Amino acid sequence: MAKAKTIMLQGTSSDVGKSVLCTALCRIFYQQGFRTVPFKAQNMALNSAVTPDGGEIGRAQAVQAEAAGLKADVMMNPILLKPKQDITAQVIVMGVPVGDMSAQDYRYEYLMTAESIVRYCIEYLKDQYEVMVIEGAGSPAEINLKDRDIVNMKTAQLADAPVLLVADIDRGGVFASIVGTLELLEDHERQRIKGFIINKFRGDIDLLQPGLTMIEARTGIPVLGVIPYLHNHGIEEEDSVSLLEKKIKEIPEAGIQVAVLELPRISNFTDFDVLYGIPDVNVRFIKKGMKIGAVDMLIIPGSKNSILDLQYLKDEGYLQEICDLAWDGKFIVGICGGYQMLGMKLLDPLGSESGTGDQVGIGLLDIETIFEAEKQTHQVEAVLLNEEGFWKELKGQIVRGYEIHSGKTQIIGKASCLLEIKCRSGQQVQVADGAVNRGGRVFGTYLHGFFDNPSVLLALMNAIRQEKGMNLLVKQDLTAFDKELNYDRLAQAVRASLDMQKIFEIMGIEVS
Repeated sequence: MAKAKTIMLQGTSSDVGKSVLCTALCRIFYQQGFRTVPFKAQNMALNSAVTPDGGEIGRAQAVQAEAAGLKADVMMNPILLKPKQDITAQVIVMGVPVGDMSAQDYRYEYLMTAESIVRYCIEYLKDQYEVMVIEGAGSPAEINLKDRDIVNMKTAQLADAPVLLVADIDRGGVFASIVGTLELLEDHERQRIKGFIINKFRGDIDLLQPGLTMIEARTGIPVLGVIPYLHNHGIEEEDSVSLLEKKIKEIPEAGIQVAVLELPRISNFTDFDVLYGIPDVNVRFIKKGMKIGAVDMLIIPGSKNSILDLQYLKDEGYLQEICDLAWDGKFIVGICGGYQMLGMKLLDPLGSESGTGDQVGIGLLDIETIFEAEKQTHQVEAVLLNEEGFWKELKGQIVRGYEIHSGKTQIIGKASCLLEIKCRSGQQVQVADGAVNRGGRVFGTYLHGFFDNPSVLLALMNAIRQEKGMNLLVKQDLTAFDKELNYDRLAQAVRASLDMQKIFEIMGIEVS
């Protein structure tokens, strides 16, 4: 069998939209009938996903795999770096943590090992699939990092992949960023770049044409497409940088106000993307210095370092606001790290979480968490057990999600258990998870993707709507759950803006 044809998207900087465009290309090739696989050699992100066998990879590659009709696999993202403190990251290799490393130790001591792993994964995937869509990271022109780069031009070389350079016109300086990137590349690297994609364009394309003509004449490289700014595309994004764009989705006049605390080490903020597809709901991310204000529901999200982020909440004066909201009967939700923070105590006997010792929690859930060396990463299936408040109507229902945590949490007081995990990574288990207090209004769980269960989200939203005298929703109102439709819409929008025939030619693919 011939090896897979490859195409790689690199960017003039971070957050130019590579992940979403790779998702679109995965869907387009999948629609064309090709067995397509995504790949990114090394991710640095706190948004991660768990594969069916319990490995941890970057969330972007899991989304791209889904768009290509595949289940996520650790080979799609063999190296994942999860920042833990300012100069330290947890290094995850082939889905399994190998330890915490400083940037210097990783760069000078581990990268050679990482390169051999990347090479193996590329060769294996090329043998198994017909098309490989590869995502770069940051910019290939970071001259202080290029000598040990494994994720941009080194990956392109290992995969023998032509490169399309993506630039973000919305942030300005698009032509300078393209020319500047090319100028900082070596001759053999420039030769790999076969086209430009200008992303996030707003306005009249005719006004842009002189610039496109000039950049093609200056570089001899064609512009293969200008992608419009895609609002509310419904595709999960990789980096916390994209939180800046969530302000675009705010609807201040909406009847239901939801706030998410933007922790310094926030992880898996995509847990709440489904909230944007619900009628009458406004979601605000509360940044440092902002008041939480009047809300119907407050969410404390996941964190890569629960103890340090709990200390942040204390230092910034948020604890009193959180407790006041609970006493006023508002819904307070904790997911993973946020669940731990809502408890009474966070115990760190090994110093593995922060090295700062134990912490007193917010105190809204009668639970206690102890951090252990072993990390739990599983796709899970669970049954809801709780009978407090609106949870009573959900008792016995099956929910699905995934776990990524090192802490072990137990109920120590009057709180009641939320659910029981029945299956972890395909193995039958009986593990209590989550806790509920205050008549069902304060609750937490380790399950990421908890709100991706339509029954849970519908019951929670309707509990709020009923109290506010609003009409109740039905399942058909939850349009954000139609992922397949979102992938098709994204592919259609990108296909209409790209010269796909030219991309097929660049890749050496014949399409009738």
